[in-house]
Amino acid sequence: MRILGIETTCDETSVSVVENGTLVISNIVATSSDLHAKSGGIIPEQAARKQIEYIIPVLEKCLEETSKTLKLKFNQTKKRQISEILNSTIDAIAVAVGPGLIGSLLVGVETAKTIAFVTGKPIIPINHLVAHIYANWITESATSPYKTTNSHIHKPKGHSVPELPAIALVVSGGHTDLVYMKNHGKIEWIGGTKDDAAGEAFDKTARLLGLPYPGGVYLSKLADEYLSIPQNKHNKLNLFPRPMIESKNFDFSFSGLKTAVLRKIQDKDNKMTKSELAAQIQEAIVESLVYKTLKTIEKYKPKSLIIGGGVSANKRLREMFVNQISTSYPHVKFFAPIPKYSTDNAAPIAACAYFNYKPTQWKLINANSSLTIAGEK
Repeated sequence: MRILGIETTCDETSVSVVENGTLVISNIVATSSDLHAKSGGIIPEQAARKQIEYIIPVLEKCLEETSKTLKLKFNQTKKRQISEILNSTIDAIAVAVGPGLIGSLLVGVETAKTIAFVTGKPIIPINHLVAHIYANWITESATSPYKTTNSHIHKPKGHSVPELPAIALVVSGGHTDLVYMKNHGKIEWIGGTKDDAAGEAFDKTARLLGLPYPGGVYLSKLADEYLSIPQNKHNKLNLFPRPMIESKNFDFSFSGLKTAVLRKIQDKDNKMTKSELAAQIQEAIVESLVYKTLKTIEKYKPKSLIIGGGVSANKRLREMFVNQISTSYPHVKFFAPIPKYSTDNAAPIAACAYFNYKPTQWKLINANSSLTIAGEK
């Protein structure tokens, strides 16, 4: 089954075609991040305008690449080819309905509904946060190194997918959630941030350090540079507090970190470089995430531990999880997405739809900016 996914929850416009929930045939992403960098953050109205500008070109580009990957040949005009690809190679439409910026969401949702209406294809509404989990089912792009024929794309040997039940940690700029995933479609929320999300903590502290937008990415690069120096690897990275790390629940708190970093920067006796401060900040966030997440293994005894969302691409986070899992929980399999599928894009939307195939009448599908990972508020 080939599902066309659409993702427009924030400032990325993405369309993807995924086969059987795992193989990416085509995945196109356009972003307006350069525009938002000028203002130091996302302006919702500008993001929505860019979604309108990008959605059709991105859709066309995705279908063109799908045609090339599958080696399809059409004699019609370009516009007719796009229509023919939709009708002949796509089995269903999936769209992220929330959470996100309402203006951006509406562009993707209305586009998907229009395609479903015109083609008669089934349409599946997808929770953007849940989709982040399904990035772990995705293999690398089908254009290479996988063999292709006109009608089928073969799975690469050895591709492993998470076993259920699983614990999943979704960490992004706006969300930090821990869930117990008993099976596909059966998700129980067990913990999350009480204030700032992990990605938000990265971005806010990066701004205090004077780093450009998007700050979290630059902060992580600085931290990695510091840790790459041999003599720094054994330095203690315990400068900043790990709030709630000893609490008996599975919740997090990151709002106090910004204050602690600000005080350190304003301290006249502070002689730390930006890279060392970045490493200290990253360690505080990562250690809090890892410690609390690993606590859930003892209670829920999952077969797999999954991470997803933009922060899941963080090198130090992955490294710490791998070390802790291999040492203390060798019976649990750890999964992290291919980094480019960690961030907002349509491939996980399509993958999620395959494993949670619940077609809905297009008339009943609406954008919901306040959707939680467990569903409606």
